[in-house]
Amino acid sequence: MSQGTDTNLVFRALIMSGLVAFGFFLAARYGLITLALDSDKSYISYLILVVYGLATLHWLWLAYQLGNERKVFASLDGLPPRQTETAAGSPAGLLGRFLSNLARKRRSAETADASVLVNAFGDELLNRHALGHFISDVLLKLGLLGTVVGFIFMLLPIGDIDEFDPSIMRDLLAAMSSGMAVALYTTLAGLVTSTLLKLQYHLLDASAADLTTRLAVLVDVRGSHESADDAA
Repeated sequence: MSQGTDTNLVFRALIMSGLVAFGFFLAARYGLITLALDSDKSYISYLILVVYGLATLHWLWLAYQLGNERKVFASLDGLPPRQTETAAGSPAGLLGRFLSNLARKRRSAETADASVLVNAFGDELLNRHALGHFISDVLLKLGLLGTVVGFIFMLLPIGDIDEFDPSIMRDLLAAMSSGMAVALYTTLAGLVTSTLLKLQYHLLDASAADLTTRLAVLVDVRGSHESADDAA
């Protein structure tokens, strides 16, 4: 994989953000967002949109950090085998800490297995995304909460019926349709934002898994190469 592919994660994240923003712009342009927000008397849709916006900012920050890790790896990938560990003090972040731990382990053992360090590096990368996956589930649960609240709004007026009157039934149907609107629009908001956030964090998960795999291959190949040089 070329260095250009390593360093464009932030640009892919920005492109995805632009597409999402364009989709929301179209929805607002045709009045769909205004209709959903105005029809939601529970204000859960407002909460869903705010939480999604904050989660997206967090996602962009993680994409920037992961992009930096991939840049560091791309620079180390071009170094000769013997110079990889000597560069351990210069990189920052998780990869720099990994190289520092790898150098200490190889100084203390002649045949050091780096698989534990690689697995720990991959777990640390993915643990950064745990909050995003949790928020995605929260958005879905908020949508379901809106469904329950909407049905409560829809059924509450039924308890106030004392007699059959066409005018009362007309008001009752209006109140029930308002509650149904709350249920439908909050469910829709939760489903859409949860799905979008899962897709966004899937991009980070795939990039982190790719980086971990390539790091494992690099460490294994260079470890074997150095062992062969020492034997010679």
